[in-house]
Amino acid sequence: MEDLIIIGGGPAGLTAGLYAARSRLKTLLMERLSPGGQVLLTDTVENYPGFPEGISGFELMDRMRRQAENFGLEIQSREILQLRLSPGRKEVVTDNERLETRSLILTMGATPRKLTIDGEERLTGKGVSYCATCDGPFYRDREVAVIGGGDTAVEEALYLTRFASRVHLVHRREELRATRLLQERAFAQEKIAIAWDTIPTRILGETGVEAIELKNVKSGDVSRLGVDGVFVFIGYDPNNELVKDLLELDNAGFVRTDNDMQTSSPGVFAAGDIRSKLLRQISTAVGEGAAAAFAAERYLENMT
Repeated sequence: MEDLIIIGGGPAGLTAGLYAARSRLKTLLMERLSPGGQVLLTDTVENYPGFPEGISGFELMDRMRRQAENFGLEIQSREILQLRLSPGRKEVVTDNERLETRSLILTMGATPRKLTIDGEERLTGKGVSYCATCDGPFYRDREVAVIGGGDTAVEEALYLTRFASRVHLVHRREELRATRLLQERAFAQEKIAIAWDTIPTRILGETGVEAIELKNVKSGDVSRLGVDGVFVFIGYDPNNELVKDLLELDNAGFVRTDNDMQTSSPGVFAAGDIRSKLLRQISTAVGEGAAAAFAAERYLENMT
């Protein structure tokens, strides 16, 4: 039986694994993909303390992984099918075995939210994307649309100006939600055109994106914008499939915890983007991962 199993290998999971391994807990981190999470897709991280010139998302997460493994953290690439929770022990069911653990930290993160409009699903991977770093180079000297107005949308719009001839930032409100610094950069970038008070209603094209249909939410006017790519950054939905019937969630489906990352089930903790909270950043995920590991250690001490 493990002392602790961590599900998810993003910043929160790797930090929790680092702290748990340093505390000599018998710890296993399980990640279905490559350790690093969504950060692996980030071109440059410039707001994580200690890197004044910024650092690529891949390099930052690779450093976190190597540091945790240096302290003995075991990382396995596994698909988890089910969790069974009880106060004394928890069971993690994979495709070929059942693992028992005395405590559990959930760091499954979140997935980019979909627009759920006509043409989106059909053209995903054919011009509709949720990752500018992944697909931006395909749009050299072409026009693209970015949907959203928060930090991620503006950051990705700025990144796309490296390739695209024009970036249309489509936002449903009359002002952006991104931080002031990012707004200033967007306003100063001549390649970025902002469509205020506007929402997408359809994505048009047969074998690839040809245009996007837009509606002004104030006037009701409908227009068509010719673009070759549509990048969607309108928020995230929690990866809560394993726990949505087991733990207390907020109205958006994120896991509720107390200040010590304890969920509604004793011995089960949550950290990072899966957790119900105000801010989802690498720095907050790291702090929560450390707190969750420390809380799990205290929980295990009280069990004996």
